[in-house]
Amino acid sequence: MLKAFRGTAALVGLMVLSWPIESAAQTPAPPPQQPATTAPAAPLPKVVLFATGGTISNRAGGRLTVDELIASLPNLTRYVRPEGIQFANTASSSMTLDQWLDLSRQINARFKADQDLAGVVVTSGTDTLEELAYFLHLTVRDERPVVVVGSMRNPSTLGYEGAANLEDAFRAAGDPMSRGMGTVVVLNDEINSAREVTKTDALSLDTFQSGRYGVLGVVDSAGVAYYRRTVRRHSARSEFDVDAIKTLPRVDVVYTYQGATGDVVQAVVDAGAKGVVMATAGAGATSGTQGEGTSYAIGKQVFVVTTTRAGQGRIAAGGGGRGGNAPTYRIAGDDLTPIKARILLMLAIATTTDGAEIQRMFREY
Repeated sequence: MLKAFRGTAALVGLMVLSWPIESAAQTPAPPPQQPATTAPAAPLPKVVLFATGGTISNRAGGRLTVDELIASLPNLTRYVRPEGIQFANTASSSMTLDQWLDLSRQINARFKADQDLAGVVVTSGTDTLEELAYFLHLTVRDERPVVVVGSMRNPSTLGYEGAANLEDAFRAAGDPMSRGMGTVVVLNDEINSAREVTKTDALSLDTFQSGRYGVLGVVDSAGVAYYRRTVRRHSARSEFDVDAIKTLPRVDVVYTYQGATGDVVQAVVDAGAKGVVMATAGAGATSGTQGEGTSYAIGKQVFVVTTTRAGQGRIAAGGGGRGGNAPTYRIAGDDLTPIKARILLMLAIATTTDGAEIQRMFREY
């Protein structure tokens, strides 16, 4: 029996040893692995810089050109495909209203001709940057963003922040979330709406503020982030067509102060002003004989817009023109600052002479 058991065990052992060899021979070999394929990377957004000058380019010994501004940003091509146009190279206060019109026409034409263009950056001196920005906010009629940027220190000054501001502006202009925001102002890592932002300090780096409304968003190392948007009409929804406007009418701003005289208002009207913006005290108060001056202007069919010198606050429109169908020449400026009310009034008068329509514009824009 022992002999028989040994024979059986040997046979079983032979079967166990033979089975995996036989199975391995019958299992088909796996197919060869194919090399991994990756989708082609999306092209970086194209952004065009329109350089106009300002402190951001005002280097000692000669202003930086648009090409030099772009070359000063070594990491820029990580974010966008930059192009540059040297529109001007001067102080912002030296820009003319005709240049404003020309710049807006050029930006509109570039957007229309290049559907691959993600956005536009415009450099400006900070002294009147908020004015140019609001004008572009009302006249560049496209969903794609215009980003206005500047700096408080020039390139020859220790602590020059222009390069950082400019890179942030390019990134904001190329970001898809900037579509529909209109014209925005980017400085000090913050994004503000052109409608609401104002320069609040002559020297500080964080000078551009939007008062109680606050920033639209920020630009930081993680990218572009928005937290709100303005609901007033602008950009693609604007009715102001710069191609149909040959020149902007004269509109002056008159400041209210204790004992102010109305002959100042009369003087600007006699000099050819088609509109006067009153920077009144409080919620619409004038002083001295200014009331006589505004009555004189209205008698000459000159539009008078009431705003506040306080910096914030709304001058609301009343029930419309007085005297039934009589023309309306008194316009409530809503919450626009005096200098921005001037820009809207210029565009409004260049578009219509109907006071009721102009008041509508101040409610909507």
